[in-house]
Amino acid sequence: MDIKGDLSGIAALGVLNDKIVERCKKLNVEYKPVSFPTELMTLNDGKGVRLRATVSEFGPVLLSKILGLNDIQGGVVAMIFKYCDDNKMPLLDLKDFIKVLQWVGNEGKTELEKDYGKISTTSTGTVLRKVVELQQQGADVFFGEKSFEVEDLMRISDDGRGMVNILRVTDMQDRPKLFSTFMLQLLAELYASSPEEGDLDKPKLVLFIDEAHLIFQEASDALLEQLETVIKLIRSKGIGIFFCTQNPQDIPASILSQLGLKVQHALRAFTAADRKTIKQASENFPETEFYKTDELLTQLGIGEAFVTLLNEKGIPTPLVHTMLCTPSSRMDILNDSEIDALVSKSKLVAKYKEVVDEESAYEILNAKLAEAAEKQEEVKTTKAEAKEESFFDNPIVKSVGRTAATMLTRSLLGALGLGGKSRRY
Repeated sequence: MDIKGDLSGIAALGVLNDKIVERCKKLNVEYKPVSFPTELMTLNDGKGVRLRATVSEFGPVLLSKILGLNDIQGGVVAMIFKYCDDNKMPLLDLKDFIKVLQWVGNEGKTELEKDYGKISTTSTGTVLRKVVELQQQGADVFFGEKSFEVEDLMRISDDGRGMVNILRVTDMQDRPKLFSTFMLQLLAELYASSPEEGDLDKPKLVLFIDEAHLIFQEASDALLEQLETVIKLIRSKGIGIFFCTQNPQDIPASILSQLGLKVQHALRAFTAADRKTIKQASENFPETEFYKTDELLTQLGIGEAFVTLLNEKGIPTPLVHTMLCTPSSRMDILNDSEIDALVSKSKLVAKYKEVVDEESAYEILNAKLAEAAEKQEEVKTTKAEAKEESFFDNPIVKSVGRTAATMLTRSLLGALGLGGKSRRY
């Protein structure tokens, strides 16, 4: 996940400078510029492979958690998915889901209540507002087809190296809901589709999630619980996850406890709150008598870090203050022409470029409403025609009928002696 845009430089050769020469001399290593096979990806209309997923792929449980619904509202969502499945109405994008919600609250309410039970209009209204809120963060561009296949994340380049897939989300800071939505769907899809692998020599896939706090700051308790479950179990499927954030406290303790490898760069203390945070961060590392961890954390320089990991037996190694090698790729962004060249060579861009809008719930319900309106119009027309053709609707016939009825009534009343007295003037 490339939030700031500078990770794209991994696709270009590194450039030697004085600082790199100095670092290599200290470490006694030789610097060899290297570029890595890279695929650029995007959640919107930016340059790169378009990532999409259908509403159906999320399913009612995951979608309810993303929207932050309660049990009753989640039940309505589950009912909608069931109704669409039973009636073969695919839920591909958000307009499909919104259309079904509107149908459930109006024309289709009687039909659904007959088969699935009572539906609260208040609940459907709340769900609709939550979906609109998700739309406001740009989710329309994410939901739809063609749906991204997670197997494409695990491709090997022509020279036998693994592909580096960079998701460019430079505009995600103000849309955390969409960011967390994508991440949860990706993790859930990987977990559901990947077979158990056991203890592999090297993982099939490694995810580096930059600015990880954007996932957690908008997450509900149910969402955090789901994330914790996936992270606990996904390692057995040969998939590794790295959360990158400035402060370890950005990551919930339940998830932080699952992470065996920790690389901590310098933290700076400018306020009393900062000092408290650094104290807490130092307590996340294995205890050591060799370092005063909380003090040294504020003194680490550029390219220095505290590192601890799990050894072959799964035991945390002692904390070590290290100096890191410089990247062999470019430590800067790609320019526009370099990005265009990279995208033009991609095999996946063409595969996912076209937006597919197949017949789904939106089109099916619109056709159903149009058919109902057409039938209603036909009934009105038929009644109107029948009324015009009726013999008794003729004004002359009506007048004669009224006259005859009056005379008959008077004759009957007269025969019964109820005609009344005539009035003289």
